Amino acid sequence: MSRAAEETNRRMLRARDAMDRDYARPLDVPALARIAHVSPAHFSRTFRATFGETPHRYLQRRRVERAMFLLRESDHSVTDICFEVGFGSPGTFSRTFHDIVGRSPRTYRKEAVAQAAAREAEAAGVPNCFTMAWMRPSSSG
Repeated sequence: MSRAAEETNRRMLRARDAMDRDYARPLDVPALARIAHVSPAHFSRTFRATFGETPHRYLQRRRVERAMFLLRESDHSVTDICFEVGFGSPGTFSRTFHDIVGRSPRTYRKEAVAQAAAREAEAAGVPNCFTMAWMRPSSSG
């Protein structure tokens, strides 16, 4: 690998590290390009060539990954998590989350809670069919 290619990779990694670290802050291409010490157009082209996705998509994916963790591990509301990870609106958050994960944040949380309960019950030696019964809607309603 040439010295120039190594330097380009280092610059792109510096910007990607900033996105990983500061994902909740407003980060746009000009700000990231300044971190990488290149022009915004060059940054966008080179980032995509280096990492296989646009800087914007990488940042969205990083935010969604953090939101997934918070949905599983906290009791914060979906709206609070939306803003905590750096999205500007719950609608954009839900749409982006669904595009990346394949289901809504609320559905993801519900499934994660059910899976965690099943794992706990399995670890305690309770058959899964009994564990899941309490989660089914009752027919007397």
